[in-house]
Amino acid sequence: MKFSLRVNNDSSPADLVKLAVAAEEAGFDQFWFSNDLFLRSAPFLAGMVASNTTRIHFGIGIMNPYSVHPSELAMLAATATEATQGRFMLGLGAGADSFLSWAGLDRAKPLATTRAAILAIKELVRGEKPADHDSHWSSEGYLRFPAETPIYLGSMSPKMTRMIGEIADGGLPLLYPPEHFAEVLELVEQGAQSAGRSMDDIDLPACFWVSVGRDEEATRRAMAEKIAYYGGAFAPHLVEKVGVDPVEMAKVSELLETHGLDTAVSHVTDQMLQLGMVGTPEQVVDRCRGLIQLGARHLSFGPPLGPDPLAAISVLGSEVLAPLRADGGL
Repeated sequence: MKFSLRVNNDSSPADLVKLAVAAEEAGFDQFWFSNDLFLRSAPFLAGMVASNTTRIHFGIGIMNPYSVHPSELAMLAATATEATQGRFMLGLGAGADSFLSWAGLDRAKPLATTRAAILAIKELVRGEKPADHDSHWSSEGYLRFPAETPIYLGSMSPKMTRMIGEIADGGLPLLYPPEHFAEVLELVEQGAQSAGRSMDDIDLPACFWVSVGRDEEATRRAMAEKIAYYGGAFAPHLVEKVGVDPVEMAKVSELLETHGLDTAVSHVTDQMLQLGMVGTPEQVVDRCRGLIQLGARHLSFGPPLGPDPLAAISVLGSEVLAPLRADGGL
């Protein structure tokens, strides 16, 4: 089993480093942080994380080939890999269309563009010239210091998820609810089979939201705020998996805009909270065991983590990861 932690790049650099150090101390194998547009710069944060940790692997999840050219993504990946003796991982995806539009960027042909970028970066970090990325790529277009870096593909749609199995070293599929992992695993296996690849060569984390703690009200509130902010963007068929009417979910987001956070949170139901994992460490362990029975071999815990993220990391390490590791054969 592998365990990873995911956080947003909305924290101050100093606070994000504290989370990274806590994740390493808690026994996590990987630490991921986002690169959402107009928040803190993940490439700079990567340098700080590298300087303040010694064991944990870390990655940016995710960057995109629209706001940063694949040649520069390859430079970043190879440099970080060289500097950390292989601890860096690059998360890549098409990016959120709404975020990119803030900067006037058009997310044209997301599947084709993302595929071409991954293939180009994989060739570049091997010290090769990309074969098919751009007809204008000159003979000088290659890295002078090869440093192969694992590339993880961020996905939500079926076609993008299948592409994890076809060409990526790993995946970062967001799961709403966590049990959606069963369908995701099947899609990745289909992609791997079509490409003649083994699933043993693909790291596939089950990426879910979690809020863990002993204070039931505060723990519930932390997840309810996430649901209120993002629930309206969830695909209807995923919302329906937990018995929620997509119309009701959309109303929560509308209430956030019209009446504020407290009103929106008050309309988040227990069923809606099932889109993530919410509860005591024992309740989170039980639900994680369910994912392992579905075939998960890597569990990835994402925000909000808990009412106090730093404290939640310690709880996850001692009261969630420890019993899951003790399960041994699961």
